[in-house]
Amino acid sequence: MSGKYVFTKGLKELRFLFCQSSEQSAATRSFLNRAYPTMKKHNPHTPIMIREAVGTLPRVFARYDLGKEKQEALSGLSDQQIEEKITSLVKESS
Repeated sequence: MSGKYVFTKGLKELRFLFCQSSEQSAATRSFLNRAYPTMKKHNPHTPIMIREAVGTLPRVFARYDLGKEKQEALSGLSDQQIEEKITSLVKESS
């Protein structure tokens, strides 16, 4: 898992939005509980923000150089599918 979460230099921020109690966000919460420590260890200077709000559908935003931003919906995905989406986002340069 460690090599998957080494972010590219072009990634400036990773931001997760999800509900702290809904079933739709359960896989996102599980993924973050498991993967956040590894992501932060390998990328100590890149902000990884976690935003919880009641009723919010789970999604992730990646902000890159020059103000570019990409978002992916995480609703209905398994922990493994979320991992694949995050891995592809953090490996992109824009």
